[in-house]
Amino acid sequence: MSSFQEIGGVSVLVCEPEGAVIASEADALDLVGNAAWQGARWVVVPVERLGEDFFRLRTKVAGDIIQKFVNYRVGLVVLGDVSARTQDSPALADFVRECNRGTQTWFLTDLDRLRERLQG
Repeated sequence: MSSFQEIGGVSVLVCEPEGAVIASEADALDLVGNAAWQGARWVVVPVERLGEDFFRLRTKVAGDIIQKFVNYRVGLVVLGDVSARTQDSPALADFVRECNRGTQTWFLTDLDRLRERLQG
């Protein structure tokens, strides 16, 4: 389940924590295609909805999923606490830090952080 919201003047598709796991390019394509078709500029995906391979960079799942969002020019927000995962993986910590410096993919703890960024 998901809902459209206006956050900071931007159309955002916010996915609920419950629902199918987004674990492949095909899953991402369905989500981003739906969002783009309905005019969303960002999609918020709770960490609970991402498969564990997303957080294991060597699997390339994160890169494949993020690339689908890039192709459709829709931003991706991974919403929730990833600190336990980044503590265990310096590579993931670097990846999260670099994503958060950019304008395409952000790892944020809550919707208030997204609101701040979009209004920024």
